[in-house]
Amino acid sequence: MTRNSARRLMGMAAGALSVAALLAVVPGSAVSADRQGTAAEPAAQAKGKPRPDARHVVIAVHGGAGTALKREDTTPAQEKAYRDGLAEALRAGQKILAKGGSSVAATEAAVRRLEDNPLFNAGKGAVFNEDAGHELDASVMRGSDLAAGAVAGVRHVRNPVSAARLVMEKTKHVLLAGQGADDFAARGGLPTVTQDYYWTEKRWQELMKAKGRVKGSGETLTQGTVGAVAVDGKRNLAAATSTGGLTNKMAGRVGDSPVVGAGTYAKNATVAASATGAGEVFLRGAATVTLSNLIEFGGRDLATAAYEVLVERLPKLGGTGGVIALNAQGVFDAPHSSEGMLHGYLTEDGRLVTKVFADETPANR
Repeated sequence: MTRNSARRLMGMAAGALSVAALLAVVPGSAVSADRQGTAAEPAAQAKGKPRPDARHVVIAVHGGAGTALKREDTTPAQEKAYRDGLAEALRAGQKILAKGGSSVAATEAAVRRLEDNPLFNAGKGAVFNEDAGHELDASVMRGSDLAAGAVAGVRHVRNPVSAARLVMEKTKHVLLAGQGADDFAARGGLPTVTQDYYWTEKRWQELMKAKGRVKGSGETLTQGTVGAVAVDGKRNLAAATSTGGLTNKMAGRVGDSPVVGAGTYAKNATVAASATGAGEVFLRGAATVTLSNLIEFGGRDLATAAYEVLVERLPKLGGTGGVIALNAQGVFDAPHSSEGMLHGYLTEDGRLVTKVFADETPANR
């Protein structure tokens, strides 16, 4: 056997092993508590050429950028709640992938789990607008053909991300808004709720603070927008994002989360990305499609492109935030210009990592 032949055989074996590892991961067993990474995971270098956070990632999620959790202000129970929330979302998506499901289905499953968790600003636990109401936004995009669906300003859909997928798969449109989107979701069989379903005491107090009725005032950028990116066994990418928006936002305000190319983007040849942060800035900077274009037309690698958009470009427009970005080869990065960003990822071999503290996700990364 020649040296070149041996190398080819080794490469084929490695590829087969990667696929086998993906299919072998079983929720609740291979991804066990003692394999869940936390603060011990090395942070990507903050200076010099950006490098990816991880490789061989199959699904990643974020729970929002903004004021990061600080160890001195966080109880063990609070830390556990956030880590468990991210981990449960990852496992929900991974369960789909392990059965040969699509990346679209995996991202929807992960985001649904986060929408149902009141810790995050999406679905149950969404923030209040200026009228003390809830208006939710979500989007999903498929990397194989650039199909996308989104909803904006919905008030009665339990899981807006599922409504977004329904728009993508059952209509000729991309974005439905307001009452029309709510009615379409209901006709499509999705569970509906009354406004009080989204209510939590925490979000109510944030609204009171924003309106100056309790100590502190001013509009608040609330941590908690959620998102997911995934690559399936066919190497197809997908991304999904969901949010309640800004505390005390104007009624009718729509941010970047339901806008393809701003809050969400997926293209097999480049990247799947879900963003979180100052929505108006992500809209003006066309954040996620710019990331993709830098890879496709600018020759950047994923980490360099993501760093350029999130850390170098968007802050100049007056806002901060973060993104989770994944390519079809499993290269993953999560740069942000905000103080921190809750996120986690799961690799082909079942290693699950969650990052919730500021020192786990240093700013300008």
